[in-house]
Amino acid sequence: MAKEMKSDSVSQLDALNARALEGGGQKRVDKQHAAGKLTARERVDLLLDPGTFVEVDRLVTHRCSDFNMQEQKILGDGVVTGHGKVDGRQVFVFAQDFTVFGGSLSAAYASKICKIMDLAVKVGAPVIGLNDSGGARIQEGVESLAGYADIFLRNVLSSGVVPQISAILGPCAGGAVYSPAMTDFILMTEQTSYMFITGPDVIKTVTQEEVTKEELGGAASHASKSGVCHLTSVDDRACMAQTRELLSFLPSNNTEDPPIKPTDDPTDREDPALDTMVPEESNKPYDMKNVIRAVVDDGYLFEIAEQYAKNMLIGFARIGGRPVGIVANQPAYLAGVLDIAASLKAARFVRFCDCFNIPIVTWVDVPGFLPGVDQEHRGIINNGAKLLYAFCEATVPKLTVITRKAYGGAYDVMSSKHIRGDVNIAFPSAEIAVMGPEGAVNIVYRREIEQAEDKEKTRREFIDQYKKTFANPYKAAELGFVDEVIYPRQTRKRLADALEWLKNKREKNPPKKHGNIPL
Repeated sequence: MAKEMKSDSVSQLDALNARALEGGGQKRVDKQHAAGKLTARERVDLLLDPGTFVEVDRLVTHRCSDFNMQEQKILGDGVVTGHGKVDGRQVFVFAQDFTVFGGSLSAAYASKICKIMDLAVKVGAPVIGLNDSGGARIQEGVESLAGYADIFLRNVLSSGVVPQISAILGPCAGGAVYSPAMTDFILMTEQTSYMFITGPDVIKTVTQEEVTKEELGGAASHASKSGVCHLTSVDDRACMAQTRELLSFLPSNNTEDPPIKPTDDPTDREDPALDTMVPEESNKPYDMKNVIRAVVDDGYLFEIAEQYAKNMLIGFARIGGRPVGIVANQPAYLAGVLDIAASLKAARFVRFCDCFNIPIVTWVDVPGFLPGVDQEHRGIINNGAKLLYAFCEATVPKLTVITRKAYGGAYDVMSSKHIRGDVNIAFPSAEIAVMGPEGAVNIVYRREIEQAEDKEKTRREFIDQYKKTFANPYKAAELGFVDEVIYPRQTRKRLADALEWLKNKREKNPPKKHGNIPL
């Protein structure tokens, strides 16, 4: 009799598990595939190491009292939650299931996500959210809205404690966008995902503007125009691969160091090509990516937000196997000038690296802040200050390489020695000054030039004099503002050595609840 009862119990469990795995049914699964998207469970399987996923709350159903909804209870209620491993390291994940009620969020659904986020903080592991939802479940009214707020609170409390990554793999609209917005990185798939507060129909009604979902909130728009999206991919499979690679650079939580990856690339490797990579002419463009790739392990740079604010370059790389955050001016675009978008892009990245113990290597070739009425009226003062604040606040190892121009206040902002840069080195081509020679001479020696018989000759003489006196790294080195002037080919060894002796760096900011960054 006992065996018969046990058999009945097992059969019941098998039946429930089978129902839960069906999601919204085969027709809706087929529709999801026809739209170029994978199901929630297929995405989880691609994200995690094979056989490591442990599902939590598989049998949860909604608690909506609406009569019609009572007749439609689906196990799991539209979100798959649990934990598993990525490259052998623990992570927590939730995957919204668009085949169940369009992935709409209910109170029960929200509580599943909150449980996973709480567990992640408790054990110190990253949270990955796979978003594909039609928004709030209208039948649940305020309970659905309360569920979003519960998630938002956990996003904030988890911030800086465990890495949070959001993959947008379908619709994400209305209030739902604020959860991904508060996470550390947002990934989107091209042509199949979108994010916006108000959709095209509402916009047309209110402002008479006509726009498609893709133009308004697609991956391309958010990657290049708003800066909301950090990484794009062609489909769900590529997005899951990107997420796994991103995680490989990150520690599991704020008390751990990022994982070291063994490399066969010698730390004392010298690349003679570096000696001629930076043009001597201060106004001649070059691609900073080539300089960085010549220095980092295996020439590999995992760039973040590549399509947004191209005058600023950010991303992850490794030096001697150690992950580092890369922040660099990009002379190939707008001369690497600092503007509002570039300042915001870099500031948030610097703060992320500081949260999670990732050393920052800053590459400097900056002519200053972008002048103009538009920039001033849009707040270049406050926004530029955010980058300055971020670098000043950061206590992780900070290494700075000045390749060429470092002019004016932008020199100070870009992780200078004065704002607690640990190691600051310069190439012989570096120019550290208040401004460029031409501009400085026109101001300082204006009267002498005007009174000279040969104005242009006199001007050139003053420019040459200014370059010898100020537009070089030696005056800054004489004052201790630059630790060393090196041959470019030596850069990798110098940075690797510095990372080694800085690995146990201990620096703390004054005790306080938190600072007041100029938001």
